[in-house]
Amino acid sequence: QVRLVESGGGLVQPGGSLRLSCASSGSGFSGLVMRWFRQAPGKEREFVAYISSTSKSTNYAHFVKGRFTISRDDAKNMVYLQMNNLEPEDTAVYYCNTPMPASWGQGTQVTVSS
Repeated sequence: QVRLVESGGGLVQPGGSLRLSCASSGSGFSGLVMRWFRQAPGKEREFVAYISSTSKSTNYAHFVKGRFTISRDDAKNMVYLQMNNLEPEDTAVYYCNTPMPASWGQGTQVTVSS
């Protein structure tokens, strides 16, 4: 069982930056694929970013390419999402996820507003 806890969300102005963190408990973190998803009010949860277990491969949703960067620190059992040039459309609850074993965090709210 993997437990995931997100943090780092908040209120930011358009054009600003935030860094989300996801802490994982349990063994075997270095072998896990990690992903970020988000869910805006009234919308379905959507994929944001992916990082392979070796960090050699990353992938992003088209709407965040060039603005968001996913990374991980296996020594700390952490995965991060650096979000730059935020837009009001990025407002959502952001979730950390590993698909195998399937685990979700509780989410962290990101609000982009002036």
